[in-house]
Amino acid sequence: MSVVYLDYNATAPLRPEAIEAMADALRAVGNPSSVHGPGRAARARLECAREEVAQLVNAAANEIYFTSGGTEANYLALRGLPAIAQPGQPGQPGQVAVSAIEHDAVLHAAPEGCRRIPVGGDGIVDLAAFERMLAEDRDGEIGLVSVMLANNETGVIQPVSEIARLTHAHGAYMHCDAVQAVGKTPVDITALGADMLSLSAHKLGGPQGVGALVIRNNVPLRAIQRGGGQERGLRGGTENMPGIVGFGAAATVARRALAQMAALGDLRDRLEGVIARLVPDTVFFGQTVERLPNTANFAVPGLRSELQLMRLDLSGIAVSAGSACASGKVARSHVLTAMGIAPELAECALRVSLGWQTVPADIDAFLDAWAAIAAPDTLKKAG
Repeated sequence: MSVVYLDYNATAPLRPEAIEAMADALRAVGNPSSVHGPGRAARARLECAREEVAQLVNAAANEIYFTSGGTEANYLALRGLPAIAQPGQPGQPGQVAVSAIEHDAVLHAAPEGCRRIPVGGDGIVDLAAFERMLAEDRDGEIGLVSVMLANNETGVIQPVSEIARLTHAHGAYMHCDAVQAVGKTPVDITALGADMLSLSAHKLGGPQGVGALVIRNNVPLRAIQRGGGQERGLRGGTENMPGIVGFGAAATVARRALAQMAALGDLRDRLEGVIARLVPDTVFFGQTVERLPNTANFAVPGLRSELQLMRLDLSGIAVSAGSACASGKVARSHVLTAMGIAPELAECALRVSLGWQTVPADIDAFLDAWAAIAAPDTLKKAG
């Protein structure tokens, strides 16, 4: 049975260009820190990939620092500032503020006692509440603010540029987890105004296990992982050459394919329209605000996520619940909880996320399988 894959926000299939680039890198030999010919050739491949990733987000190549993925990039951003890593030093801001809908990679990286920025029912950061938080911080304790660009569950896009403006006016640094947004919508770090930006290769068709932190404005980060001085002393350890080269190739393709990704919005809208007609009681999360074009998150009251996932999987349809923990079990979404969604409805959430291989037939297959679960009586009447 062939699988209809509609879980791109979890991970995307490898693009052929990335596979080819990685295969070439695997066949080559040379440590990019070596000064001989093979080493210099490896360094050239590494720096070419750095430039390709930089172009994806309108950054300079020397602002790209490769990591093992988005999680490490987030940890470095949230823990690498000396004042944050060693709070309580006189005259130094040592607190972090993060939005309540951040990915666990940010929430778990944030130091204990971090401040949570609330969101509204539409999933967008409450700017008025954020301004009050900053105004009440009269001693300037907040030194770092972290707000994602696009939510991994709802696809809702945050007003990062405005958050960055307020953050900088307060004298703090701004970090943005752009893992879900990059490759799905145009991302320009200059326009966003962020000081740091986290990226991950496998969300845009690159390999798993490689990412990057974009650092600008001379943010004084110090290394969390020390070693041989790689990545200009900020991330020790021999670089994952095949992964980095694959990341670069995927970044180039993703940058050129942004129009194709935008067109996925039509498929997503058709999917949501059919669902709404089949089951009028369906609740769509974040539908009224700007979202990624590939993401739909919805719930049918009383139809639990686990049942839908199991039935769809048996039909060869791969989607996700609103949130999944590392054990693979379905957990209640902290994102929907932060949005004020009742627990009994949040436990029915289903996320469908499209990507570069998605075709109209995939949407048809999903709708046929889902309708048999959610609206069997409707199907009988239609037949």
